[in-house]
Amino acid sequence: MKRQSGPAPLRFATLLFLLLTALPFAARAEVRLVMVEEAGCIWCAKWDREIGPIYGKTAEGAAAPLRRVEIGAPPDDIAFERSLTFTPTFVLVRDGAELARIEGYPGADFFWGLLGQMMAEHDVTVEPRGAGG
Repeated sequence: MKRQSGPAPLRFATLLFLLLTALPFAARAEVRLVMVEEAGCIWCAKWDREIGPIYGKTAEGAAAPLRRVEIGAPPDDIAFERSLTFTPTFVLVRDGAELARIEGYPGADFFWGLLGQMMAEHDVTVEPRGAGG
């Protein structure tokens, strides 16, 4: 039998390339920052003024997009480690499972530091954002 050369090895190489480059994206877990809030919460309003307008534009916001939920109506698709008592509470979630939380809003400087620490401790990759956004 003669060994075939030509299109078949090329198709195999192309398939292998696609698998190896697409696999990291397929295996990437969904990470979210869940903000638990309630109407009338002055600390939620303070976070909205200080962090809310920029959060989605930051590297942290890209790594863990914000999802807002009401304290009295926790979603069924998130397994919280313990009850939600304070607003705001910021819960870092991967694939619907709680990783860590910040209870209350400690101010902008402490918020970013605590969020960065939570992300680092749970291997949430924060890609630096370029000047263009």
